Amino acid sequence: MNYLVLLRHGESAWNKENKFTGFTDVDLSEAGIEEAKTAGRSLKEKGINFDNVFTSTLKRAYNTAALALTEAGQETGNEVRHDDLRERDYGDLTGLNKDETREKYGAEQVHIWRRSYDVPPPGGESLKDVVARVEPYYHEHIEPLVKEGKNVLLAAHGNTLRAMLIILGENTPEDINNAEIPTGVPLVFEYEGGAKKKKYFLKPGM
Repeated sequence: MNYLVLLRHGESAWNKENKFTGFTDVDLSEAGIEEAKTAGRSLKEKGINFDNVFTSTLKRAYNTAALALTEAGQETGNEVRHDDLRERDYGDLTGLNKDETREKYGAEQVHIWRRSYDVPPPGGESLKDVVARVEPYYHEHIEPLVKEGKNVLLAAHGNTLRAMLIILGENTPEDINNAEIPTGVPLVFEYEGGAKKKKYFLKPGM
């Protein structure tokens, strides 16, 4: 049996301030640091040791990976970072407070920008766009390792991982809005003989 683990970064400073973050390189909040460490403890308890680690090029993602791996007693600093694994680009909404954005543009319009599959915010990306850049990277660099029986960690962002759920066949563009991926909680996929067997969120004591 081997594992593919998807880990959304811990709470960032802009998550805390309820801002659209996108490509902005914002670091973890104090709460986010603790979430990353808790993820590491969960992985240690489960006994998952990673052969390969992938993250985005944004510090909230690779710092989450480093903190989790350190807490799990595993080697850090050898992860592969790539721009294709970054968060969705929120374009003109980047840096704006979400509540203030609803007041400015209307709640319905902001909901469409945030949750529709193929409607991007002004100057930004839709989730469909994120799938289009994450999917080729996954198939070229990550999927072969999983099929070889390697344990792989992907530490990234909410929309990166929502894209991954579509790529892995867990969700469709029509129902992806039902998928909730909490910050700092590992989502584990178990594989056997190259085939995906089950998935679950991993929390301390499980």
